[in-house]
Amino acid sequence: MASLNKKRKAVEAKLDKNKVYTLAEAAQLVKEINCTKFDSSVDVHVRLGIDPKKADQALRGTVTLPHGTGKTKTVLVLCPADKEAEAKAAGADFVGLDEFIQKIEGGWTGVDVIVATPSVMPKIGKLGKVLGPRNLMPNPKTGTVTNDVAAAVNDVKGGKIAFKVDKAGIIHASIGRVSFEPNKIAENAQELINTLIRMKPSTAKGIYVKGVSMAATMSPGLSIDTKSVTH
Repeated sequence: MASLNKKRKAVEAKLDKNKVYTLAEAAQLVKEINCTKFDSSVDVHVRLGIDPKKADQALRGTVTLPHGTGKTKTVLVLCPADKEAEAKAAGADFVGLDEFIQKIEGGWTGVDVIVATPSVMPKIGKLGKVLGPRNLMPNPKTGTVTNDVAAAVNDVKGGKIAFKVDKAGIIHASIGRVSFEPNKIAENAQELINTLIRMKPSTAKGIYVKGVSMAATMSPGLSIDTKSVTH
């Protein structure tokens, strides 16, 4: 095994692998153990006691983080001509319809979020094979299929993120940057967890929040005491 470099050794020295941290402790420590030279993303992973194979437990939704994500998201609005001015005024990066459908069919997916009006969804349906695997397909459940395109763009630009449970019953979400103050990291993470708790399926039995961890890009993960975030 390759020897750890000095920075990684210093990081390892700060960690107690047997400790379960409070959310506040993890939010502070995730900054201290960051191994990158860039402003790393801070991700939270929540393991839920649900069965994603059951339709009513295939959790997905959105949450608006109180302190944003630290990243400016690129938004494409697919809409009829009479909605284009509204979308552009709200700050959408790309606005149109047929020309972008053609680009996407050719493999282009250079955006973070796609918003669409209900009237154009029949045209967009055929793009599922390209957009689906990248979680870019507009969906009413995430607020990205709407006639109020201005509100949708403002939400995304203001820190609204979408999440979806994976096959193992885990929610993965980027909730900020290591440059954030610890309290902002903690508050963003808590808002995500609070949202998941509110969305608990009525058919879910037993322990709902089974595990929570936090990690910055390319840095060790920190286990968080579930009691500290589900009170």
